[in-house]
Amino acid sequence: MTLQEILSPAIFEAIQQQFSTTIDKIEFQATRKDFEGDITVVIFPLLKVIKGNPVDIGTKIGNFLVENVKEVEKFNVVAGFLNIVISDSYYINFFNSIKDNATFGFVSASANDTQVEKKAVMVEYSSPNTNKPLHLGHVRNNLLGYSVAEIIKASGKKVYKTQIINDRGIHICKSMLAWQKFGEGQTPESTGLKGDKLVGNFYVQFDKVYKSEIATLMAQGKTEDEAKKQAPIILEAQQMLLDWEAGKPEVMQLWKTMNQWVYDGFEQTYKNLGVNFDSYYYESNTYLLGKEVVQLGLEKGIFEKDPDGSVWIDLTPDGLDRKIVLRSDGTAVYMTQDIGTAIQRVKDFPDVGGMVYTVGNEQDYHFKVLFLILKKLGFEWAANLYHLSYGMVELPTGKMKSREGTVVDADDLMEEMTTTAKTISEELGKLEGYSDAEKAKLYKTIGLGALKYYMLKVDPKKSMMFNPEESVDFAGNTGPFIQYTYARIQSILRKADFDFKSVIFNAIEETLHPKEKELLKQVALFPEIIQDAARNHSPALVANYTYELVKEYNSFYQTVSILGEENQTKKIFRVQLSQKVADTIKLAFQLLGIEVPERM
Repeated sequence: MTLQEILSPAIFEAIQQQFSTTIDKIEFQATRKDFEGDITVVIFPLLKVIKGNPVDIGTKIGNFLVENVKEVEKFNVVAGFLNIVISDSYYINFFNSIKDNATFGFVSASANDTQVEKKAVMVEYSSPNTNKPLHLGHVRNNLLGYSVAEIIKASGKKVYKTQIINDRGIHICKSMLAWQKFGEGQTPESTGLKGDKLVGNFYVQFDKVYKSEIATLMAQGKTEDEAKKQAPIILEAQQMLLDWEAGKPEVMQLWKTMNQWVYDGFEQTYKNLGVNFDSYYYESNTYLLGKEVVQLGLEKGIFEKDPDGSVWIDLTPDGLDRKIVLRSDGTAVYMTQDIGTAIQRVKDFPDVGGMVYTVGNEQDYHFKVLFLILKKLGFEWAANLYHLSYGMVELPTGKMKSREGTVVDADDLMEEMTTTAKTISEELGKLEGYSDAEKAKLYKTIGLGALKYYMLKVDPKKSMMFNPEESVDFAGNTGPFIQYTYARIQSILRKADFDFKSVIFNAIEETLHPKEKELLKQVALFPEIIQDAARNHSPALVANYTYELVKEYNSFYQTVSILGEENQTKKIFRVQLSQKVADTIKLAFQLLGIEVPERM
């Protein structure tokens, strides 16, 4: 049982007995470092139902707890805060109960027995275009989506990871046309390039030719707007799109071939990044979805048809605007497609009861509208839709532009992180006895760990500046610092040449060093952190918890002797506690998609 679960009934009883009244809930918080105590009850909210001095109220509740709850040793009251000191025996019993639990903090999906909790969650992320490689922005998207999916899974839900690939449209035709005109039969095999990079090069080449043609037309007296519309290469791309929509065989074949090059390239990047998916949706299959739902909406009076035949929904009573869902020529808009895709996903995975969309914050309004329309259409699961809106990522050098080829390529970034990790590791000079293969694996583990941690420790809603070198620092709130602490603990465990795993401690006989108690308190927070992170869709909560745990461990490590402790019982306990901290670091980093090295 958690401390809150132990203390709450006793506090309710104390209030009933001492003040002849009842309250709905109790506000707990961690005791501030400058006061004695392990958990604090905030008295101020009680003043709504209990008249009196907060110190007197806190003192009466504190005395009741000391007399009636064996885990409560003593207390102190500071202003409106009741600081409670918990006995060492409680923490020792707690440790004995979790020390052999390999998945402490994780809840299995089968443990949730209500129908609502049994419903699965579908998390969408990545969702790239097939005209260019994945870039820095995609890296943040993938890391966020993957981590949120893993956290929700650890909180006790079944999770499906998915993406929708934007594989159709004028931007795809631009790459296809440029390859046709300038490619000279190049393939990933003939060039040695990943397929997504090869196709991306032709997208950039299209833009260069397009700009050149615009400049020529403007020199001939056309306005910029006229030149953009009349440039021969854009007219050819528009015709290719019409040919694709008409199913012209040679266009379809080229489209399938080039898209496959890109899919193969994406898969390699996903593997290197350590993310995966359970299902894939393709815009070429979904862009017609949703049209039949428009008819349903018209029949229900949710949508309305204008004189020109276009169909709209009026969301002005909800504080939004009037939104088109079908053009006058009968073609769907993105909103219609997203409505249809959401419905299709629940048909494909009937146990889905909610969805998370990992999409940048420039689409905030789109998702407000989408979710509201789905609610109005009467879908029960529409109440559980969430837009994991995140800020943009910039580098110290500024913003990125795909058309100009100035994006930071995801593969190049991962390679750079590995190289940076190698440089710093070699400077530290602690790799004696490592084979070249072991070194290469370690550099990748540190480099990717640095990248992922730096991205995920920031609240998703915030825009961020990514500094590669700063992220690989071996000190401070970084991935490598936490990985190093994990490796340090593994070194302690390897040196412990005695049986420390089977010993169970007697809570009555043993006492704790203050640093041991603080460390146990930090470990005990892990299950609650997972639940909070799942509710808030925030890997940052897990990342920063892990940093606080590591700081607490390093303080413990520097204050008390572990392997040098003369008392064998204390020595064994400290080794066991070290192992539990390492296990917790590993589980937390697993939720962030980060590996931990056994040696550094």
